[in-house]
Amino acid sequence: MTAPAIEIKDVQKSFGNITIIRDLNLSVAQGERHALIGPNGAGKSTTFNLITGYIAPTSGTVKLRGEVISGLPPYQINRRGLSRSFQVTNVFTNMSVWENLRCAVLWTAGHRYSFWKNIDNLPEVRDRTAEILSDIGLAARRDVPAGLLTYAEQRALEIGITVAGGADVILLDEPTAGMSHAETERAVTLIRRLTEGRTLMIVEHDMSVVFGLADRISVLVYGQVIATGTPEQIRSDPKVREAYLGEEAA
Repeated sequence: MTAPAIEIKDVQKSFGNITIIRDLNLSVAQGERHALIGPNGAGKSTTFNLITGYIAPTSGTVKLRGEVISGLPPYQINRRGLSRSFQVTNVFTNMSVWENLRCAVLWTAGHRYSFWKNIDNLPEVRDRTAEILSDIGLAARRDVPAGLLTYAEQRALEIGITVAGGADVILLDEPTAGMSHAETERAVTLIRRLTEGRTLMIVEHDMSVVFGLADRISVLVYGQVIATGTPEQIRSDPKVREAYLGEEAA
């Protein structure tokens, strides 16, 4: 039996006397696209931070493909094949689009810190960077500093950086937030293409994105999962409609 890509077991997270995550149990199968939804303050970003090692659980365990990762620093979790994006765009604004992507590709290609190596002479890095640049639709913006890109272009670049490291488990935190309808449609197409064959876990408030992209959905309310199922099951669940979806379920 194949271990889940991500498994959260009896996790609790408290900050002082305030408990944010309460006995959280969640399983994401390998290769599935799984959305985590819920009202503001439900603990969605905290859950991502627990999975990726930015904070440690007060109790309980987080596993990646059957291996306990709770308590490990983020860089060690990343090297085990998990990568994430953030709510706030997180790129090197003074570096070009090409340089941002190349930085992400270098480690995966097996190149570590080396002051005497000319990275322009690494064909596998150059080819992989060019491939991702084309995939995210920014080939024409290759030499533009990332800080001068439009918001939607920066989000596309960040998604490209997230997958460039070769991770097979991808976490995206509100990747379409602040986008127009047309930009959202392009972002969803990009996400679907770049995560093909990978495991995707996504936090998203746009229900059209959630229902159109996810294989399964988990609903988080007050730090607990109140329902997990297919989009159809979640849409028709009376607990979910009452706690979160309301008219959007229609």
